[in-house]
Amino acid sequence: NRMSKCYISLQFFDLTTCLCLPSDINECETIPDACKGEMKCFNHYGGYLCLPRSASVIPAPEPPIAPTEPFNPCPLGYEPQGDSCVDIDECEREEHDCQPSQQCINTLGAFTCQCPDGYRKVGTECIDIDECRYRYCQHRCVNVPGSFSCQCEPGFQLAGNNRSCIDVNECDMGAPCSQRCYNTYGTFLCRCDQGYELGPDGFACNDIDECSYSSYLCQYQCVNEPGKFSCVCPEGYQLLGTRLCQDINECETGEHQCSETQTCVNIHGRYQCVDANRCQDPYVQVSENRCVCPVNKPACRDLPFSIVHRYMSITSERSVPSDIFQIQATSVSPGAYNTFRIRSGDDNGDFYIRQINNISAMLVLARAVSGPREYTLDLEMVSVNPLLSYQGSYQTSSALRLSIYVGPYTF
Repeated sequence: NRMSKCYISLQFFDLTTCLCLPSDINECETIPDACKGEMKCFNHYGGYLCLPRSASVIPAPEPPIAPTEPFNPCPLGYEPQGDSCVDIDECEREEHDCQPSQQCINTLGAFTCQCPDGYRKVGTECIDIDECRYRYCQHRCVNVPGSFSCQCEPGFQLAGNNRSCIDVNECDMGAPCSQRCYNTYGTFLCRCDQGYELGPDGFACNDIDECSYSSYLCQYQCVNEPGKFSCVCPEGYQLLGTRLCQDINECETGEHQCSETQTCVNIHGRYQCVDANRCQDPYVQVSENRCVCPVNKPACRDLPFSIVHRYMSITSERSVPSDIFQIQATSVSPGAYNTFRIRSGDDNGDFYIRQINNISAMLVLARAVSGPREYTLDLEMVSVNPLLSYQGSYQTSSALRLSIYVGPYTF
């Protein structure tokens, strides 16, 4: 009964008694000085309030009076239909209090509010389930409202179950390796062919300039090529193996243009055509390379008895001192004493003779020389034989005319 409800009246600093009255009494009018000091009295149903004079009270609206429902002989959630009670589908009639995000499920005599997948019900609210807390993913889990998604680290991809991560073969998927690609777990490696090196980016292969690493790779000249190098030789030489240069003997291969009256002499990198008869008066030719000065000619008195022609070649800037040619006597008279000297052709002192014994000596290069250049040295052997002399010592000499060709190259 609304008229018999109990109300509590609060007075500033004083608690009033609880009065149960059939009708409200205005205490502000019936109680003298109901509120003390600067307080103002405000009457309300069943009591009064003492509030500051600046306060105001907004009365609450009267609660609506619910209409009287017809008598329902069926249990709650059912309604009569004929002589029986049938279930009320609150979901269909929208007589439920489910949230807009919830799904209403009808049950016998009632209904339930069901949350969507990925949510759980807390009170009347649907709260998102953080699936990532349960480690559903092998690598990384990303929670989203009502669901989650699994992500893999670089180099992996999701398996068919959308949770596990499997290795990606980047080599089959267009990895940016310029030459060779090797797949590894979660990543890949680039490698280069022989003669190349991996660039700073780890993908590109740059040619190695082998020629810049050493000056001894080739005997003459190194030529860098993509992924390798090759050795080349100058004109007149051919490659021996892959690095050495061998002189081409044009005199043996027939690649010369000497006439029939000339002799082909092979030298480093080229050939020389010399007259077949190089004997000059008063000498006469007695064999292919030997000239003799007859004793019956007065002009031969101060000349070597014989001259033998020989030819040789050396390279430029040869290390010195260097033995380059050995002189050997072919015949020696018993008791003869032999000495060797450079008779002519060494005006600059580039050579000297080192005598080995009584019948041989060595021509030595004393200073480094550069080519192309040609020397013609007369190497003389003087023989003194006191046994053959009736008045003093008997002396005779022979010479070896050596033509030395200095090539233009240092090998």
